[in-house]
This record gives sequence, C-alpha cells and structure tokens, in this order.
Amino acid sequence: MSHDHDHKVPADVALRVKALETALADRGYIKPETLDAIIDTYENRVGPRNGARVIARAWTDPEYKSRLLENGTAAMEELGFGGLVEGTDVTIVENRPGLHNMVVCTLCSCYPWALLGLPPGWYKSFAYRSRAVSEPRAVLAEFNVEIPEDTEVRVWDSTAELRYLVMPQRPAGSEALDEKALADKITRNGMIGTALL
Repeated sequence: MSHDHDHKVPADVALRVKALETALADRGYIKPETLDAIIDTYENRVGPRNGARVIARAWTDPEYKSRLLENGTAAMEELGFGGLVEGTDVTIVENRPGLHNMVVCTLCSCYPWALLGLPPGWYKSFAYRSRAVSEPRAVLAEFNVEIPEDTEVRVWDSTAELRYLVMPQRPAGSEALDEKALADKITRNGMIGTALL
C-alpha cells in the first residue's frame, strides 16, 4: 500500500511556518489577524524597545530619572507602560562608576518580558541562575564584560512580584544624541547587566 507522506518538507523555515499557520487557520484553530497582532506585539510594542525607551528618557531627563529610580513602576506608567507588568513591580538599578549591577532569577526565570522581550536561553539556564550569584565576575567575563577589581558588582534576584532592570551607564560621547538615537544604543543584555554600552 502506498502512502503519500513521503514528500519533502521545504527546507526554508519560513515556508514551514507559513504552511503550519495556513493549516491551523484553515481548520479554525487560529485567526490570522490574531496571530498578526501577537507578532506585532512582540516585534514592535514589547521587548527591548520598551526598556530602551525608559532608559533613554532617564538619560535625557534628570527629573524623570529621579522618579524612575524612586519608583520604577510608577515612572514607567508615565510612558504608557502601565499594565505591561501587571501585578509586578519593577525596580531600576543604576550602573555608575564604582558599581555594576546584574540581574538574575535564581528560582526560575522571572523576567520583565514587556520591557526586554523574549528571555534569552542562557538567562533561564541553571548555570547562569546559580553562577550569577556565586561568581558574578566570572559569568560577566564569559560575556566579555571585564569589571575593574575596585568596582562593586551587585546581583539582583528577581521574583514573581518584583523584577529588576539595569540602567546602564550612558556611553561616553553620546551627549549630542537625542532620546531615539540613545534608545537605539541600548541592548537587552545591557539592561540585564551582562553587557556594557
């Protein structure tokens, strides 16, 4: 008996995804417009762009920076990010000369998705979660981040109720850049503390 299951699946991942999406839509399991909205949310409305916008505003507006460091959750609501981290408070920790901050979640992988986008695989790994606390300088070195010996390294442990976001040091020579240009320089890893800008 012959079966028609031996045809080759397209090698291109995009074609396979489109075929799966079409099959699910044809069967009524998903609505294409709903899927488009979800994709738009993670590509354009949440993720590192949101966190970068918060940090860039703080770098350009000293009064906003003060409010952000005092109450991160309330200050982010000023930028329209209320409800993105529903039920969770966000505390901003600032890198500055003599102090470098780094974020981890030792129990699971609590992470401010709405501000940083999808979590990187390494953030959820047991190795990062355990070693970030016990040997943060070694972990940072693996990210090619060398912290001077006289700089204190603080590790902040996120929880289901409280998430942390690192405000990296503003890059030298960026004084003439506007808020949008500054936001373009801010990376997800910089806001976790595993990269320097």
